[in-house]
Amino acid sequence: MLYHETIKVPEDRVGVIVGRNGKVRRRVEELANVKIEVTSEGTVTITASTNTEDPVLAWKARDIIRAMARGFSPKNAFTLIDDDMQLVIISLRDVVGSSPRQMKRVAGRIIGENGRTRRVIEQTTETKLSVYGKTVSLIGIIPGLDYARKAIDMLIAGAPHSTVYSFLEKMRREMNRQKAELWEDTDL
Repeated sequence: MLYHETIKVPEDRVGVIVGRNGKVRRRVEELANVKIEVTSEGTVTITASTNTEDPVLAWKARDIIRAMARGFSPKNAFTLIDDDMQLVIISLRDVVGSSPRQMKRVAGRIIGENGRTRRVIEQTTETKLSVYGKTVSLIGIIPGLDYARKAIDMLIAGAPHSTVYSFLEKMRREMNRQKAELWEDTDL
């Protein structure tokens, strides 16, 4: 029995997914023990035998491809091979409607002046963020991923940037406290 999935990706991201001389595609195949076929029109087919040692790897390959399709570099997308890493894709069309002006405005709020807001979200929550087309995507681990999602939701809803930054700083202190407690528990 086979796992077989076809994903449609933007044509301008096909080159990233394939990589120079097929290097990126081959790396995904090696990491996830799958076979990947990519057409120039943006159709990516992932095939895996179900008797592989870890059937979840095929889903990870799918997420790596989806991450690159949503604007992430191969380096950032490859982090999804880690069991703790997750990909979240937020459709701006679903939250702000189909108005191109509104989507551009919201995307601009999320990126911020000279990329500042995006950088603050990434650094504070230890996530990676990509604004591409009509989507905002995140790669990270819980709880940082949840905090980044909340910050993006706040920006979409129109919250002032200062409010979002304060929220993120509070969440960062909470993350640091949780990490400290985890280290204390392992020192026993």
